[in-house]
Amino acid sequence: MNSVKLRKLVLPLALAACGLSASQAGAAVFVQCPGDTNGDAIPDTAVDPSVKCVHLAAGDGFSTMADGKVVYGFGFADITGVAPADAINTGLLAANFSAPTIELKEGDKFYLTLTNVGMVIRPDLFDPHTVHFHGFPQQAPVFDGMPEGSFGVNMGSSVTYFYNVLEPGTFIYHCHMEATEHMQMGMLGNLFVRPAQDGTPIAGYTRFAYNDGDGSTGYHKAYPLQLGSLDHNFHDSSEAVQPLPFAEMRDTYTLFNGRGYPDTVNPGALPTPLDPDSGESKNFGNQSQKVSSLVTLDRATEGTRLLLRFSNLNVTNYYTVTALGLPMRVVGGGAHIARGPDPDGAGPLQGKDLYYDTGSVTLGGGEAVDVIVDTAGLPAGTYFLYTTNFNYLSNNDEDFGGMMTEIVVQN
Repeated sequence: MNSVKLRKLVLPLALAACGLSASQAGAAVFVQCPGDTNGDAIPDTAVDPSVKCVHLAAGDGFSTMADGKVVYGFGFADITGVAPADAINTGLLAANFSAPTIELKEGDKFYLTLTNVGMVIRPDLFDPHTVHFHGFPQQAPVFDGMPEGSFGVNMGSSVTYFYNVLEPGTFIYHCHMEATEHMQMGMLGNLFVRPAQDGTPIAGYTRFAYNDGDGSTGYHKAYPLQLGSLDHNFHDSSEAVQPLPFAEMRDTYTLFNGRGYPDTVNPGALPTPLDPDSGESKNFGNQSQKVSSLVTLDRATEGTRLLLRFSNLNVTNYYTVTALGLPMRVVGGGAHIARGPDPDGAGPLQGKDLYYDTGSVTLGGGEAVDVIVDTAGLPAGTYFLYTTNFNYLSNNDEDFGGMMTEIVVQN
């Protein structure tokens, strides 16, 4: 059966599992975005330019590991621009690994609508989902995505979260319902906030990791790189409707932005995962691994300084990463500039710099680190960025893969 016919068959079944009809599903998808008149999360009328809206679908899908193994998982997909009546249909088997990158700026008023489209492969699951903006300061519990103080979004329903974005830095987002399971299954994404200082020339830079006041966190090009890993046995058990081996969780694939080497250096989206028997798409033709991990810098046209926004949402391991032959300066972590308080009380920009130079950084689950790499005076060429946990430089049983990518510096 081709993917179009299958989609037409699966959608009514998925909605029936929610107790909904197709027409009811259209009504249940409700997007809140100032200036948006048709529910597609794109303002149609003039609004405050700081307003930013995104519509995410939460569901399931497949990804392909670098050794060819096709893995089942849960994830998010960006359906911004899709009409409410088509949102559930579009979000089916469209989960991304890693989740769509969210880029904001300090001062933004961010409206994030989450629609739970349900599980095509596991229609027996009625799992709610949330978005947890990890590290967001003083969040209202109702918008925090934590089940203890908030609520989950049920199948066939939508909720709009609101964030008044007041602090820059590298953050993370993920589902916090049944967090160990849903994060292991892939509901993880890059999220970062550019500082208000961006666009103001300081010390020869116009882009900055933080509001440093002196240009010390200035850079020419930035890359978010999320460290992750998965246990394919856990994912296979979920797909096969078997008890989930939480106590035996041992990750077998390590990843940058949802890919293992050499797929990490593919600059584009990876092809849709294919069924090894039939050769047909497992994802209704949707591409699920869209975020490349290849880092490139043309010094002649772009400059010399890179900002690497590292984050780790792994639920099992710490990872240490190094960029062989490149100097690394840590300028922030946990969405805060590495700067001490001002002893005179004149403001945070006057405090003592706590930046430090290092050959590697180590991140546990839920941590983020901002690293400046200055390539000035270094030879052009290809440098490797990889984990020093050498047993994880593999794609399951296949060596020479895993959490590794390339930084290509050109003159």
